[in-house]
Amino acid sequence: MDPRNHSSVTEFILAGLTEQPQLQLPLFLLFLGIYVVTVVGNLGMITLIGLSSHLKTPMYYFLSNLSLVDLCQSTVITPKMLVNFVTEKNIISYPECMTQLYFFILFIIAESYMLSEMAYDRYVAICNPLLYNGIMSYYRCFQLTAAVYILCIIQSTFHTCLMLRLYFCKANIINHYFCDVFPLMELSCSSIYFNELLALVCSSFNVLIPALTILISYIYILYKIFHIHSTEGRSKAFRTCSSHILAVAVFYGSAAFMYLQPSSPSSVSSMDEGKVSSVFYTIVVPMLNPLIYSLQNRDVNVSLKKMLERRIFF
Repeated sequence: MDPRNHSSVTEFILAGLTEQPQLQLPLFLLFLGIYVVTVVGNLGMITLIGLSSHLKTPMYYFLSNLSLVDLCQSTVITPKMLVNFVTEKNIISYPECMTQLYFFILFIIAESYMLSEMAYDRYVAICNPLLYNGIMSYYRCFQLTAAVYILCIIQSTFHTCLMLRLYFCKANIINHYFCDVFPLMELSCSSIYFNELLALVCSSFNVLIPALTILISYIYILYKIFHIHSTEGRSKAFRTCSSHILAVAVFYGSAAFMYLQPSSPSSVSSMDEGKVSSVFYTIVVPMLNPLIYSLQNRDVNVSLKKMLERRIFF
């Protein structure tokens, strides 16, 4: 599909997080550091799980996929965002913008469902330990993961195709630090009814279904934990659950604030609030996930220690 047939705009300008010059350098250094930690953490986790024979379990299979999604999602957003802090105008071409939109939607939806699959895996492990190996077989884990990626590709394709049909003839300044659905729709001078409808339906589905899955899983998990007689066992389980729930709350809360609020194109303050909330689920959460899901895990720490000792020995 040739973009020139649908838009007189050949490039966009990303407004970024702030227009205050004194904040540009501090924010650049901050988000550069976050991106480095994100890449090292997630890439390291993928490598560790792939090389360690002790981590060949369904839990770490899902974790490696979550790390891959976080790594890709951060790479789609952050490098272009960093450019905005060191250039006077952060220009992105029409094809680049649509490509960024496509992969952002793909990975943000995948993040949502990966979190729910991890919660379901923990539910089976804690509440049905005798049936765990049968229920969470390698083939079943592969099916669940493949289904997530297929669903994400389908939805991302629909969103992008509907965006490509819009005609952009207004100002080309996107009030955001990346090409997102609602900021792009604000610039359109053609009907966005179907775009808004698809965004609302898909956003509701992709937030509520995984969130309900996580909530129900944890209700059963907590019920099981309360029946653990060991104080130490309950304390350890509660610490694990609280970290997971905190990360899930940050991700779904910020995503819901951005996408489940009524559309108000004239409200600049609403979009500015949305930019701040989107920082959490596009940049902060991918950095935190390797820490809260992995570095506090004893199996991961033992495997990492063994790998480092083996590397030093050689």
